[in-house]
Amino acid sequence: MSFSSHSTVSHRPWLTPRELCVAAVMTALVFVATFVPRIPIPLGYAHLGDAVIFLLAISMERREAFLAACLGSALSDILGGFLIWAGPTLVIKLVMAYIVWHLAAREDAGRLRTLMAFILSSLWMAFAYTVFGALLYDSLAAGLASAPGLLMEGAVNTLAALALLPAVRRIMREYNR
Repeated sequence: MSFSSHSTVSHRPWLTPRELCVAAVMTALVFVATFVPRIPIPLGYAHLGDAVIFLLAISMERREAFLAACLGSALSDILGGFLIWAGPTLVIKLVMAYIVWHLAAREDAGRLRTLMAFILSSLWMAFAYTVFGALLYDSLAAGLASAPGLLMEGAVNTLAALALLPAVRRIMREYNR
């Protein structure tokens, strides 16, 4: 048996340079949509970043979408003065993107399936931030105080993503030609 330093197995990088650039631009888009329209709610802020995450999870490659969802959102927490939330945000946004990708990223996913994916993702977000809030502040009342704002944020982001989805799908068809 001989060992060679040259492997016959092709090693594909986790992200190609093109994919890395796309992920970087999408990360910036998630960051801006999360950071700019900040609406204060108990323990944090509401924003439109989740609508971008929903649209990315449906229209982009999985790795690019997941990376952008996690990093863009966590970067907004870090630069916005909510450093304590950056870790939970990474987990929460990854699961949100996964829910939407798993349920609605197929071309044959109908409107109802897409709506359900957005709603389930939003419910996960509200639940997870409520639990993390209760843990981080050692108070169930503190965690629950943010729940109404988080549920409203989920509804607004769902409606925004549904409104933008036809245009995004049209753009992605042109982009992928």
